[in-house]
Amino acid sequence: MSAAVKVLVVGSAVGQIRELFTKIKSIDEKHGKFDFALCVGDFFGPPKNANEEYREDHDVIQLLEGHLQAPMECYIMQGEHPLPAPVIEKFAKTGGILSSNVFLLHKSGVLNTAQGIRIASLGGIYESNLSANIMRAFKGFTSPYFTSQTVEKLLANTMTSSKPQERNYTSLAAIKSSTTPSQLVDILISNAWPAGITQFSSAPLPAPELASIGVEPVADIVRKTKPRYHFAAGGGHPPRFWEREPYVWEEDNARVSRFVSLGAFGGEQPSGKKQRVRVVLCRVYKGIRPPLTPTSEPPPRPSNATPNPFLQKVPKRPLDTGEDYRWGHNEQPGKRSRTEDPSGKPPPGYKCKICESPEAPSISSRTAQKGRNLEKGISVVSVTRSVSTTASGMSKLTPAIYQPGHFIRDCPVKNAVGDTGGKKPREGYVCRACGSELHYIQDCPVAKQTGPREGGGRRGPPKPIAPDECWFCLSNPNLAKHLIVSIGTECYVTLPKGQIIPTHQGANHPNVPPVPGGGHVLIVPITHYPTYLAIPPDLAEPIIEETEKYKSALREMFAKHGAVAVCFEVGRMSAKGGHAHVQVVPVPTKLKNAIEDAFREEGRSQGIEWEEDPDEALRACGGGRGSYFRVDLPDGRKMVHLIREHGPFSIQFGRQVLVSVLGMGDRYDWKACTQSEEEDKEDVQAFKTAFAPFDPSL
Repeated sequence: MSAAVKVLVVGSAVGQIRELFTKIKSIDEKHGKFDFALCVGDFFGPPKNANEEYREDHDVIQLLEGHLQAPMECYIMQGEHPLPAPVIEKFAKTGGILSSNVFLLHKSGVLNTAQGIRIASLGGIYESNLSANIMRAFKGFTSPYFTSQTVEKLLANTMTSSKPQERNYTSLAAIKSSTTPSQLVDILISNAWPAGITQFSSAPLPAPELASIGVEPVADIVRKTKPRYHFAAGGGHPPRFWEREPYVWEEDNARVSRFVSLGAFGGEQPSGKKQRVRVVLCRVYKGIRPPLTPTSEPPPRPSNATPNPFLQKVPKRPLDTGEDYRWGHNEQPGKRSRTEDPSGKPPPGYKCKICESPEAPSISSRTAQKGRNLEKGISVVSVTRSVSTTASGMSKLTPAIYQPGHFIRDCPVKNAVGDTGGKKPREGYVCRACGSELHYIQDCPVAKQTGPREGGGRRGPPKPIAPDECWFCLSNPNLAKHLIVSIGTECYVTLPKGQIIPTHQGANHPNVPPVPGGGHVLIVPITHYPTYLAIPPDLAEPIIEETEKYKSALREMFAKHGAVAVCFEVGRMSAKGGHAHVQVVPVPTKLKNAIEDAFREEGRSQGIEWEEDPDEALRACGGGRGSYFRVDLPDGRKMVHLIREHGPFSIQFGRQVLVSVLGMGDRYDWKACTQSEEEDKEDVQAFKTAFAPFDPSL
């Protein structure tokens, strides 16, 4: 049971079942083998009307009758729509087995897979204002909603064993029951987001409305089950991809949780980028293991972990109406009655002393919660992510439902809550510790973790680089996307701006390797991590594996053109945090024996010492515990230098050595080597054509 389990997670198919199975098969052949797939959100899409029937050639009927086969075991759930009537009938007969490889999870169920993975599922959407009559009329999969009773049933199921009915289906018959006294689960899948999930997170939201879509019942499930992975599908319309930084449950042996909201595989796509979104959503999540026990060794703490957003419930503001939800208006004793306009609006000329605006927002607590938006939002759709942030890179909440005027007692600013649970700052305030506009410095988690400096004041660390500011994050609108030559599941490959190898001016240099498009490329993980060794262990394997595949492919391509590959990484754990990447540069085969000597000689002149045991040195930097410079020589050996904290080290050291080997001293400054966009595109097309036979993503 100690072996890692490979799980493929995809977003809503929205009825595109055949296309989804084709994609899953392709990814499994390229990056598998996967143990099973989780299809989050709407698998079937909106059902037909009661008077419409499904034709025999419809994918739903083809699936239920066994004519449409899934390439691996797939667990599906209910999303935001009622399920089709034929699916509900099949579920009632089989207990969830829709076909030999497709299993429909209960709306509020818990299941243990054959690999020992415990999955909890909560289907549907939440609406607290539904009447009891409506809920009685539509139950189970015929209703798109879940209720507090649905949540209670799920939590009760977490205390019992999962016992699927014994059926004559070979591929799902291996599912085993497992009795456990614990409510902890490995994976939670839901359509709805939990309330408070965006607290303490600096990961930019891809759409403004996502700041307030979470619901408290899902947050309650998270507090009790503490899932190590929570996948949700209801991130807006259309759904958007958003991955939150991990957070830790200290009281449960430092158990680490991660939340990922998936965009839709099928249906409407943001800005029409359908094919690009599909590629990103089919991501690999590895390393899911059986539940930890109190005696287990605590897992390594992720370097980018944030405070836990679920340790306290999201504060609720008091209702404005003065009416009891069940018994109606209740006058409180001892309170003076007021003579007011029947409309509840202030008289002409009244000015709120808190927000000093006669036209300020007047919102009830429930409307305020649903109506928050991100101010100054910039929605950018790219290959992998969408970004919505303020100019400072921080999410900024502000009420969005306005009415003309309000009394001071109703002022929303008076009870507004910041992102860390304290009072929301006044307009224009900026926390000096982290740069956020959503909390005062006394409520800042960064300021609390930073000791006082000399003079009695506090100084937080430099503000981390946000994804929309990072030169290597695909969500950055300023990223030179025209230089990208390959996009895999975990990494992408791009030509750099101002590459070492000249391709237009200076291309007649005697040491220019004849690699089409130059050949100097960067291999970049899609997810933002400061170094490769800082990637959490349970997420690192697929990223490193794909990086090595790209390295091997580049070596083969370079060899065809009479060159060898030199790979180097500046793994620098700087205060602001960079984005991990590996540079790969082709060097003519005739110069390969000069590469190691050049690194050693130049290193000696700069006081750079090389470790005798490179592998042991890299292990010492694991988990983000240190900075390093790594070189992969053409013969497969490594050279590693451990960068001292606050010690001098030029990030251009690798480039400096290679331009020396190539005899191209004028190529040291990348800014002096930049080309026009037209010339860059010529290089990209030449490289992509030559790399296509070796590209592991194709």
